[in-house]
Amino acid sequence: MLLPAVALIVLTFTACRQGQESSESQSSSAEETVMRPDAATPAGGEGNVPSGWTVRADRGSATVASDSTGDIFFVNMTPGWHITTGPAATYFNEGSTASGDYTARMDVYLFDPKGRREAFGLLFGGTNLNEPTQRYAYFLIRQGGQFLVKKRAGDVTETVIDWTDNDAIKPWTPEGDGTAFNTLAATVTADSVLFFANDTKLASISAESVPTNGLVGFRINHGLNLHVSGFEVVEQ
Repeated sequence: MLLPAVALIVLTFTACRQGQESSESQSSSAEETVMRPDAATPAGGEGNVPSGWTVRADRGSATVASDSTGDIFFVNMTPGWHITTGPAATYFNEGSTASGDYTARMDVYLFDPKGRREAFGLLFGGTNLNEPTQRYAYFLIRQGGQFLVKKRAGDVTETVIDWTDNDAIKPWTPEGDGTAFNTLAATVTADSVLFFANDTKLASISAESVPTNGLVGFRINHGLNLHVSGFEVVEQ
């Protein structure tokens, strides 16, 4: 699964950014940051399956483990969580909700996708995520520098923005340092939902076109090796 060298890479590349984010969050008094779950202190103990999270596979059931015995490898690895799939699934924590105006953000490292172009990113506006009546919107990127926005109601998915190229999305390359780092954000206002990659606006849609109030989490397709080093919701 995950080699110690991979963990060292993640910690090295995220240390500076985490320090900067901590300083920025302390200087902002106008916004309330929902820090549950908190990438700086993931619940459940280092190297263990995170406490408080639910993982729902798209089809059937999937076991989640901290070793190779599971269908999905999902562990606390400060800062954040390391995830190796397994089947496509949604990841959510009941403590991570948002309504009204807010920004949801994740910082994510993609390790060698081995030629696959599977997608990963943010889930938001989630309700009934454990039920057949599940409902949510999602904003994903994939290897090759493309993004997608869709929504789901039950078993039915609808494309809101089809796969679109954007140079702001950083792809994994064999010439790089072993990872591709991207920050994804979805900002919800009364009228619009805006989508960003690495602080560059990719697109905007009407807020009425997707669900926005509810759970915020991740959606990760199959056969991916990721480290989510940052995850937060800032309500305005």
